[in-house]
Amino acid sequence: MSLGDTLVQRGKITADQLQQATTSKRDPAERLDRVLVRMGFIGEREVLEVLGEQLHFPVVDLTKAAIDVETLKQMPAKLVHKRKLIPLEKTNGKLRVATCDPFDLYGFDELRMITGLDVTPVLAAETEINNVIKKYFGVGGDTISQLVDDDGIEVVSEVNEDASDLAEMAQDASVVRLVNDLLVEAINERASDIHIEPYENELKIRYRIDGVLQATNVPPQIRRFQAAIISRIKILSNLNIAEKRLPQDGSFKIRVHGREVDIRVSVIPMVFGEGIVMRILDKQAVLLSLTDIGFAPDMLPRFEHVINQPHGILLVTGPTGSGKTTTLYSSLNKIVSDEIKVLTVEDPVEYHLGGINQVGVNLKSGLTFAKGMRAFLRHDPDVIMVGEIRDLETAETAIQASLTGHFVLSTLHTNDACSATTRLLDMGVEPFLVASSLEAVLAQRLIRCICKKCREEYTPKATEVPPDFGWKGDKLFRGKGCRECRNTGYSGRKGIFELLILDDDLRELVLQRSSSSKILNMARQKGLTLLREDGFDKVRTGITTIDEVVRATKL
Repeated sequence: MSLGDTLVQRGKITADQLQQATTSKRDPAERLDRVLVRMGFIGEREVLEVLGEQLHFPVVDLTKAAIDVETLKQMPAKLVHKRKLIPLEKTNGKLRVATCDPFDLYGFDELRMITGLDVTPVLAAETEINNVIKKYFGVGGDTISQLVDDDGIEVVSEVNEDASDLAEMAQDASVVRLVNDLLVEAINERASDIHIEPYENELKIRYRIDGVLQATNVPPQIRRFQAAIISRIKILSNLNIAEKRLPQDGSFKIRVHGREVDIRVSVIPMVFGEGIVMRILDKQAVLLSLTDIGFAPDMLPRFEHVINQPHGILLVTGPTGSGKTTTLYSSLNKIVSDEIKVLTVEDPVEYHLGGINQVGVNLKSGLTFAKGMRAFLRHDPDVIMVGEIRDLETAETAIQASLTGHFVLSTLHTNDACSATTRLLDMGVEPFLVASSLEAVLAQRLIRCICKKCREEYTPKATEVPPDFGWKGDKLFRGKGCRECRNTGYSGRKGIFELLILDDDLRELVLQRSSSSKILNMARQKGLTLLREDGFDKVRTGITTIDEVVRATKL
């Protein structure tokens, strides 16, 4: 009985699904079981178990199996990358090998000839085999092995290629594939940035995942293709590949897993070559609800009340990379409707939101935040979002917009909520304008969440707990570290928040040009929850750890 009929007989798939898969083959040689997995009708593991029964092959879990690293490193790259054969153990003249394709008899024969050992195949999931290959050979290892010329000669001195040579190298199919591998791997790992850093003897590639940089395993030979990789990225970004002395900025767009992803590129000349940072903007990742972002149940109704005001200003403050833009987008997503006209002016427009009119700042043509806002007022808006208040002109325009019946949302760079008023005063805004227009200030930071796959309960030592945590000996949570979270113990991020809503007493302090410490003392008397306190609440509920809150906030 064929594999497809067996899967139908066992109730793993329906006859209709089998028929759909048979007619959906991309090419006649594509295996039916892989089509079924690709179409989502069945899991890879389920297919392997049925195949194993049919062929009398054991099925192994490579996440728990011991890998014979020495033998793996000695194996020809073609067998590992192309045939996807992973040696597990070598005993008594026999080599136990994991494969995802039990029908690849040529691969087994080739391995038998090379090693002189009797090959015993076992089945493993292709995704698990790919993870093992990435772990020991690095991202794009198969492409590098094809690019490397094994003639034993290595050019040590730098060659000054002209632009035409660089363009030709960058368009080589293997270099294109290598850059694609790096991008896809970063997106699959949920990275927000890719850092390509040239050093004297190596090219280091790091991904920023959940706000923390993590080194990525790449083959050491990748250093030889540094110029080609950088030129490929420059070509994608419409940058000048011949210019190596000045910083350049650009962008390009890719489609991965059926969704569009924007890549912002910054190139800076360094001592050992050009360094590149690519910011990954996944347009679908930002559409989060206010609850998903991390608002506490008692703070959420108060924040929703603020964003539903008919006029006034809401400021979201925090350092770069603290999630301010995401919070603003989520707020707009909450209030947008057919009855409200929403206009935004951003630098640049990072994500596209339905039902919202968005404008990008263009300094070359003279379109600044302030000019954009003044033009907006003639478009009859109800809500205006300004990417950032950077100067007096933008601040005064935002205040005038709020005083003429519009609700304005914007961001500001301050460390806490109470410093926002003094920051505006320092810019030169009159105190009575700040006091009459500012409705609320939301300060925020991003903290990593404990990985749900390896989350465990533990009792911390007294020395590990900060004095302001108010610990009473109860158990907390942490992540042990697993493959899902790259052994960090964390996966994903949420915000911690400090919401300052201005009332008459606080407005009076602003009119008197009071310091941020006086405003903080008054706000604390009125029940202000600090960033650190909101973070500790999330520690108690098992969302994050003490270390994360201490890293993101100060005592």
